[in-house]
Amino acid sequence: MELGRRFGNLLRPNDVVALCGPLGSGKTCFSKGVALGLGVSSADEIVSPTFVLIQEAQGRIPLFHVDLYRIEKWTEIEDLGLEEYGSRGGVCLVEWAERAKPFLPQETLWITFEILGENERRIDFASSESHDILAQLCL
Repeated sequence: MELGRRFGNLLRPNDVVALCGPLGSGKTCFSKGVALGLGVSSADEIVSPTFVLIQEAQGRIPLFHVDLYRIEKWTEIEDLGLEEYGSRGGVCLVEWAERAKPFLPQETLWITFEILGENERRIDFASSESHDILAQLCL
């Protein structure tokens, strides 16, 4: 969660962040940290939704939290209007983003989570050359 908070502090309006990895790998925990870094009053606002696919939370920058776990067909992603969330002045954070890759902009920040053990995770970050956030995160 702390890494997510640090990452969230660096995000800017219209950033799109794609989270990939298996169930239980830490995507939602990381998302809670990002929310705190964006100034959302409580990480409890960020949950894995049962039926709601997109949740909005207010902070210094609005957060659009998208969870595509229950998506089964491409048409369901098309119907969400996912492309629009990347230009609404907030941060669009997409869990299970591998399901929506064709709908995400080229400048998307990709984060992949891997389970190494019960309490151990590997988190890989990737971004386009035009985005400098990863260099800032390492400082």
